[in-house]
Amino acid sequence: MTPEERQRKIESLDRLAYWLDERFEIPGIGIRFGLDGLLGLVPGVGDTATSLVSLYLVAEARRAGASRWTMMRMLTNVGIDWLVGLIPLVGDIFDIGFKANRRNIAILKQHLDPTP
Repeated sequence: MTPEERQRKIESLDRLAYWLDERFEIPGIGIRFGLDGLLGLVPGVGDTATSLVSLYLVAEARRAGASRWTMMRMLTNVGIDWLVGLIPLVGDIFDIGFKANRRNIAILKQHLDPTP
């Protein structure tokens, strides 16, 4: 993968993470949430569906050059998000605050370009 292709891939994954974790805002209080938080309201099915999309993000990170350690950190975030998300109400609130996909994009960017 060329540096330009890698950059385009990261930008694409960043947009996906934005839609999953931050696309919408609650007016007046500024809390942001995405499709992960919305679909998580559907017990079991919603969290599992968004976790599958999160796993796609992790797989694409691997193709972009993420190391095994980076992959493990990313998979841990997805696992935590999925498991806690399965708990009614608590999981929904957690999804809005944890933002596993944004965390994973930050981990990927740090791994691929560790300079500040």
